[in-house]
Amino acid sequence: MNITATTTTRPQATTPDLVRTARTTGLLYLGLAITGLLGYMVVRNQLFVASDPEATLSNLTQQESLARLGIVVEMGIVITQALAALWFYRLFKSVNAFAAGSIAAFGLVNTVAILGSAALLATALEVSQDASLTVTGGTAATAQLLYAVSGNLWTIGGIFFGLWLIPMGWLARRSGWMPSLLGWFLIIGGIGYVANALLSYLLPNAGLALDLLTIPATIGELWMVGYLCVRGVRRA
Repeated sequence: MNITATTTTRPQATTPDLVRTARTTGLLYLGLAITGLLGYMVVRNQLFVASDPEATLSNLTQQESLARLGIVVEMGIVITQALAALWFYRLFKSVNAFAAGSIAAFGLVNTVAILGSAALLATALEVSQDASLTVTGGTAATAQLLYAVSGNLWTIGGIFFGLWLIPMGWLARRSGWMPSLLGWFLIIGGIGYVANALLSYLLPNAGLALDLLTIPATIGELWMVGYLCVRGVRRA
């Protein structure tokens, strides 16, 4: 049996329905970008102090509303990424069903990682309010540990976030619906994300050098979001 023949079909012609699907996908991806930025880069940085458990606990108790917002925003990440993964499959399944399914599968696994992170943040907030939930080491140490595990879920989950960009980039090029350069940025960015997750533990002091690995992914994602929302797809 010819496997290629069973998984690859001729890309469908550009139709209004395809454009609507592309724009819906873009809006969901935009929602993922916004919630991800707010949750990981903004709210978390205002609550979690890596070297000071007492400061983290103080932030949780004094800024309870912000902590609750952080939990809700991470739940928003879960919702938007799960839906974006499904809509990417719907968008690209006529190009290559296996690659489109890979986007959905990798995206959903990353969604589960963030789901776990949200649960840990919720538990940290409960610990800050109820000393009976504290384990050995005290309330501050328990809350700090929960935030640390949440952060590691984000880092390790980055493997699957990188993996979902690789077939996305390949399909962007294969379909002819997006610029070829955009596809390359996504592919290279996906590899960079995977490398960043792996090297974060092998080279813990690399810092900025590791952050540079994710720049192509950031460019590719913003480009993809903008292209899908504004243009949808171009004629193959």
